[in-house]
Amino acid sequence: MRKICVITGTRAEFGLLSGLMRKIRESGRTQLQVIATNMHLSPRYGNTYQEIEKDGFTIDRKIPILDDGKDDADATLAAMAKALSGFAAAFSELAPDLVVVLGDRYEILSAATAALIKGIPIAHIHGGEVTEGAYDDAIRHSITKMSSLHFTATEAYRKRVIQLGEQPDRVFCVGAPGVENIRTIPLMDQAEIEESIGFRLDDHTILVTYHPATLGSHTAAQDIRAFIDALDRRKDLRVVFTLPNSDTGSRDIADAIQAFVARNGDRAIACKSLGVRRYLSVMKNVAAVVGNSSSGLLEAPSLGIPTLDIGDRQKGRIAADSVLHCETDTESILEGLDRVLCPASREKASRVVNPYEKAGTTQAIFDVISRCPLDGLKQKHFYDLP
Repeated sequence: MRKICVITGTRAEFGLLSGLMRKIRESGRTQLQVIATNMHLSPRYGNTYQEIEKDGFTIDRKIPILDDGKDDADATLAAMAKALSGFAAAFSELAPDLVVVLGDRYEILSAATAALIKGIPIAHIHGGEVTEGAYDDAIRHSITKMSSLHFTATEAYRKRVIQLGEQPDRVFCVGAPGVENIRTIPLMDQAEIEESIGFRLDDHTILVTYHPATLGSHTAAQDIRAFIDALDRRKDLRVVFTLPNSDTGSRDIADAIQAFVARNGDRAIACKSLGVRRYLSVMKNVAAVVGNSSSGLLEAPSLGIPTLDIGDRQKGRIAADSVLHCETDTESILEGLDRVLCPASREKASRVVNPYEKAGTTQAIFDVISRCPLDGLKQKHFYDLP
C-alpha cells in the first residue's frame, strides 16, 4: 500500500487539501499520513489542528515551530530551521512513499527540502503562479524545482512550470482545489452563517483578509494603517476580518485589526479561523471580498462575489474580470471600495468565468499520485523548451 504523506501548516491550506486527504484515506490502495505544523499548533492562530481532528483525520506527527512572541525575519528563519529538523525526523519515522505539499509558504519549503534530501518524491499543488509582492513567489518556484509531480490551477501556470525545466508529462493542469470546494461542500445560508459567527451580514458587509506584503516597499504597519484609515472613513461598512497568516510583520496587522474591532464592535468582528465551510459561507453572503488574499482571486469569482485586491501581494496572478485592483494608500482604497461595491461590479461578478475552475480537480490529483510509478521520480532531467 502506497504511503502518501500530506503536509499542512495553515487553516486555509488544510481546507484546500481536505478533499484530497479523504480520497487518500478512503482508497484501498493508499495510506494517508498527516503532518501538522506552524499555525495549526499555535494558540495565537486558533490551534487549528483541532479542526483537522474534528474532520476525522489522524495527525501522525505534530511539528511546532513558532515563537509566538516574535514575527520578524529572524523569527521566520528560526521557524524554518525548526521545521527542517522536525520534518527530517518525521520522515525517518513515517517513511512515506510520496509527500504532498501545496503552495508557497516557508514551512512548506522546509518540508520539501527535507523530503528532497531524504530521497522522497514530492507532489506539488499550485505551482507556476506569480505573486510579486511576497517572498512566497521565490519559495513556490523553489518547491517546483524540488518536486517531481506538479498540479497547476491553469494551463498558463502549467506552461510556466514546464518553462522552469519540468518534464511536460509530469505537469498536470487540474484547476484549483478551493474552487472545487465551492461545488462539493454544502454551504450555509445567510441565517445559518449569521447565527454561527454571531454577526449580521448585509449588502454593506465585506470579508477582509490582509496579509503582509513581505517584498513591498512599505512596512506591514504602514499598509494596515492606511487600510484601517479607509475603514474608519467608511462607517457604513460592516466588516468580517480573518486574521493574517504567520508571516513576517503579521503581528502589526493583527494588532491593528483587533484595535479596530474593539472600537467598532457594532460593525466588525475578527476571526482567528472560520474553517473552510464557514469561510466560504461568509464569502457567499457578503457584498465583496477585500484585502490581498489569494482567495479573492481564486474562490470569490465562482461565488459571483467581486474582489478588491489591494497592493502588490498578488501581483502577477491571473485574475477574473470581477477582481479590481488598487494601491495601498488610503485614498486609493476608498476609491477601490466605491468601485467594488457599486451595482455594476456585483452584476459583472455574477456572470464572470473563473479561470481557476475545472471539474474533477481532486480526483485528477488522486489518480496520478495513487497510480503513477514512483521508480524514476527521484532523478529528474531538465526539460529544455524547443
